[in-house]
Amino acid sequence: MNHTYPIRDYGDVQKLKNYYLKRKEYRNYLLITTCLNTALRISDILKLKWSDILDSKGHILSHILIREKKTGKYTKIFINKQIRSAVKIYLENCTVKTYIFDNGRNGHITREYAYMIVKNAGSGAGIGNDISCHSLRKTFGYHAWKQGTPPVLLMEIYNHSSYAVTKRYLGIIQDDKDTVFNKIML
Repeated sequence: MNHTYPIRDYGDVQKLKNYYLKRKEYRNYLLITTCLNTALRISDILKLKWSDILDSKGHILSHILIREKKTGKYTKIFINKQIRSAVKIYLENCTVKTYIFDNGRNGHITREYAYMIVKNAGSGAGIGNDISCHSLRKTFGYHAWKQGTPPVLLMEIYNHSSYAVTKRYLGIIQDDKDTVFNKIML
């Protein structure tokens, strides 16, 4: 079984995110930005429709309300500045259809195609090709944790059933533990 890991280096996260922006592939840029900033599973991201994030006048809503496919639970995700910016860029340059991540045939792209988008960005941005959509979900949690978000809150955000699952998501390694020991000066 392959394990996915978060992207730990913030510079690498930015390289990955901007790979498609530089290529003017705005749907793919929006996909990666959404994955990094919502902590949603790719199956939930792909089914998003424009009506989930835009009001009837075309304004970006403050939140996405979604029922998660895996858990069946409703979750409300704040649409942050990064997502807002990516949506605005998309709207300025592309034609809006039903699905945000439209496949051009009246549906949304597949999980496999999304995986290839992320993998190609990782390779093209020079950070490796062992990155998956799930890596981006974990990257959200890792960086939120590093910025001080309590793991119990991340557990709630991820809708995990146990703290043990969230701990695995954070990808805590010896370097992270060493940093804690180094900072404590009692």
